[in-house]
Amino acid sequence: MQLQLEGSQAVARAVALCRPDVVCAYPISPQTHIIEALGALVKSGSLDAEFVNADSEFSALSVTIGASAVGARAYTATASQGLLFMMEAIYNAAGLGLPIVLTLANRAIGAPINIWNDHSDAMSVRDSGWVQLFAENNQEAIDLHLLAFALAEELSVPVMVNVDGFILTHAIERVDLPEPDQVDALVPPFLPRQSLDPDDPVSIGAM
Repeated sequence: MQLQLEGSQAVARAVALCRPDVVCAYPISPQTHIIEALGALVKSGSLDAEFVNADSEFSALSVTIGASAVGARAYTATASQGLLFMMEAIYNAAGLGLPIVLTLANRAIGAPINIWNDHSDAMSVRDSGWVQLFAENNQEAIDLHLLAFALAEELSVPVMVNVDGFILTHAIERVDLPEPDQVDALVPPFLPRQSLDPDDPVSIGAM
């Protein structure tokens, strides 16, 4: 279906087509429109997901890690300093092999504040163990989010989709949004390879 969509709306629609069980985030420009759009889809009933408003970026990824660890398809998004605030949890997600998808609306790391687009945020976690995909336009932003869920769940690794902040997130472009059955063929219902069970607790990494 061909539509004129703002980049953030396109990302939100693509994520919704992948049917996440949990969406958790803390707003930070230029990511905010993505989370607002997903929240509206959940509120309207168009997306059957648990939407968690976190109190910080660190909490957002921590909740997402917990959701993924117990077998939920989990998604979050951030930008710039928000990614740095997530840093400890970024490495935990990779070390645990959790198939989380994160949208990074690329924005410069603050010095002390900078809202312009660049990839210094993405490069700060280049070696963290996350697969990183980079969209050149809003059509690629849609396509790469679909691929991100498929890759994450096939390989048991977290995947970060980079979308240029403001340049793409706030730009309206013509895009071709796939039909739900097409997405379902690429991203079938999530069957976790492993998940934590409160009835059979384990300790990971510390012992």
